[in-house]
Parts: sequence; C-alpha cells; structure tokens
Amino acid sequence: MLTEAEVAELVALGPFFAIEIHRPSSAPRPPWRPIGELAGVFADRVVAVRESLAANNGLAPAGIELRVAASVAQLGLVARLVSSALAVAVLRGELLEVADAWWQPVGGSAFPLSLPANTRRPSQLAEEFGRQVLTGPVGALVEVSAACSVPARIRWGNVASALHGAAALVAAARPDLDVAGFLAAVLSLPPLADTHTWREGRFQRRSCCLIYRANAHRAGPVCGDCVLAR
Repeated sequence: MLTEAEVAELVALGPFFAIEIHRPSSAPRPPWRPIGELAGVFADRVVAVRESLAANNGLAPAGIELRVAASVAQLGLVARLVSSALAVAVLRGELLEVADAWWQPVGGSAFPLSLPANTRRPSQLAEEFGRQVLTGPVGALVEVSAACSVPARIRWGNVASALHGAAALVAAARPDLDVAGFLAAVLSLPPLADTHTWREGRFQRRSCCLIYRANAHRAGPVCGDCVLAR
C-alpha cells in the first residue's frame, strides 16, 4: 500500500507522475470521475488540443489536421496514465491498479489523477505491467483514437514513447535501479515490440506522433525519439 511519503517521491519526479491516493473501498467525490470515462470524452480532448496547437502556431483550428490533434492528445493522455504506474513498478516492484483510477476533466495532459492506495506484487512484474498497459484505459485510448484516422503504428508508437519518456525521468532520478532492463522487458511485448529500435543504446520509435505537422508549412520540429529525427 502506498504511503504519503512514497506519493511525495512520485510528485518529485514531475507533474506526469503526481497522483493522489484514495481508499480502495471509498470512491472519490466529484469533481473526480472514473478513468473509464476518459475514452468517452476523447473527442472533446482532441478538439481542445486542436485549438491549442492552432493558437500556438498562429492558425485557425481547421489548419490543424484532425489526426495530428488526435495523436498528440492520445500521447499526452497515455503518458499521464503510464508514468506513475511505471515509477511504482520500478521503485517498489509493485503494480498500481490503473484501471481503478479516477481523474478530473480539466485542460492539459497533466490532469489530477487519483489511484487506490493498495498495490500488488506479481511474480512477473514486467509482463503483468505490460498487460495493464495493453488493456484497460490505455488500450481504450489506443482504440478510440483510431476513429480519427491515426494509424495503429502511430498509436502504439505513442504508447512506447510515453513509456520510454517516463522511464528516462525515473532513471535520471534513480540511476541505481535497472530501469532500462524493466523498460526493455515491457517493450518486448507485442504490439510494442515493433514500435521502436535501439541505436547505440538510444531509443528511437519507428513512427512519428505527427506534431511536426502542427505548423503552417507542415515542417515543425520533431521529438528527440522520432523516426524523423537526425
């Protein structure tokens, strides 16, 4: 079971790791909402991301392709869901029950997130964590974003990128832990295994989240792990 001190350790890693905890038998009160509703409001999140990308690039919302906004929205939401779970898995060897999380529908990807304080310690941690990632709310976001014409290789590439980004921050804070080994085990599971390569120890995805296209000339900057990065 997570303690307040362990929650504070997560908070120190950054906003995507910050969580609150609640008793498993006591659901949080409004404005908290079940995480299962997140996929149902994904279209609204895409609209908000589209408007934000347009404003940041001096464009009308119609100037941002729907698939670009959907991919960026999915990546941000997935990163929020997997970051704290990955950190707890590496730091404590335990699993958070992400499927039982609650959230608050506010703007931005680092929305408030509350999880049950109880955790599990499975014998095959990476495999069980991977199954959690491939199903539940993360899997639902992968599926729902398909309706916005985001190819499967990009959707799963976003998941792999989110996992790698979270792992990199945990590794920087705790270089004594084998974060790389845990990440490699998770990313070896299908369909994540085909999403990336390792070049001289550096993670590179085999797809692009498309954010470079949120630009008047469709030629904006790319992420450091992007297949288009040089």
